[in-house]
This record gives sequence, C-alpha cells and structure tokens, in this order.
Amino acid sequence: MNIRKLAPIALGLAAFVGTSGHALGDEQSKAMTDEELQERIAETRAAIEQFASTLQGELVAAMEEGGPTQAIEVCNERAPEIADDIAADTGWEVGRTSLKIRNPDNSPDEWERIQLEHFESQHADGIPANELAPRHEVVEDEDGARFRFMSAIPTGGACLACHGTDIDRDVKHALERLYPDDQATGYSEGEVRGAFTITQEM
Repeated sequence: MNIRKLAPIALGLAAFVGTSGHALGDEQSKAMTDEELQERIAETRAAIEQFASTLQGELVAAMEEGGPTQAIEVCNERAPEIADDIAADTGWEVGRTSLKIRNPDNSPDEWERIQLEHFESQHADGIPANELAPRHEVVEDEDGARFRFMSAIPTGGACLACHGTDIDRDVKHALERLYPDDQATGYSEGEVRGAFTITQEM
C-alpha cells in the first residue's frame, strides 16, 4: 500500500474534521444506503482525528523541548509511522496533500487536485478554511470502486513557524536538509494549507 509521508505541524482537531460533507458522484454513492454512507464518513473522520491527535501531541512536546527545528525532525520521522499504524489497523490509504507540497511523496493525484482547487475556490469566495465541508466520492476505475475522502487543513498560528513567510534561519536550514524541494511556505494564518486524504477499497 502506498502510504504517504505527512508534512509538519498539526493543528487543532476542529480544523481537520468538518461537521458536514459534500458528496460527489451521486450515482455511485447510491450503491450505499444513507446509513452506510454516514457510517463510512464517521469512521473516516475518526481515523483523521486519531492521526491528528497523535501527531499533534508529539509535535507539541517537541516544540516545548527543542522548538520548531525539533518538531520538524519529529514530524519527518513520526508522521509516516503514525500513518502506517492507522493503515495497518484500517486497511486504508492515509495521507495529506497540498497544492504546495513539502514532500514530493505527497503530490496530489488528479482527484485530489480537483478537491484542493475546490477548497481554495470556496475559501476565496469567503468561506473560512476551518468551515470548509469535507469532500467525498465513490470513484470507479480499472482497479475497482474506492471511497475517497478529503478534509481541508487550515493554517493555524503554530503552523507559521514552518509554513509562514517569516521563517527562522535554523528552521530554514532544517527544511532545506529534510525537504530540498519544499514549496509549503508563504502561508498566512487562516489560509488552506492542504487536506487530509483517505482512500478506502469498497
């Protein structure tokens, strides 16, 4: 299974898991009852919350102990391990992606790019990033049917140490060493930084 590395700084859980969702592919979604769909969405959100809370706790501890540079090191090592653990428990593909990636392994595929552009468009129309509804769709291709889910990640204040416009020199050096092709800087608080993405085999 292709499990993506997940980039630094976790935000509050409310930023990850919206209160409503937007279903794409209505014809395919009709293959599930409303109850089945809501159960699948709830399970997906629980997995996102598990990832977010686990990584956030470790990042907070790293920030308190050694500042942003240590948090970058912890995230670089631990985020993929946390994703692997969730994938092993659920059988799902778990990751994060963005239109401005930090790790090339997180590059969005076509479906993910469409959802990210939708989040950006809605945000530009005035919807706060932490109020963007998650996107979900049953996608069918030569590999079969898959349930796909994305939840936008707003840029929180704590994220700016590694993703903002005024980044400390030591942090820049750490990013250059671990992510030489980093694009994930220049954000302001409240912008859409990316999204959690989960794929489930049907």
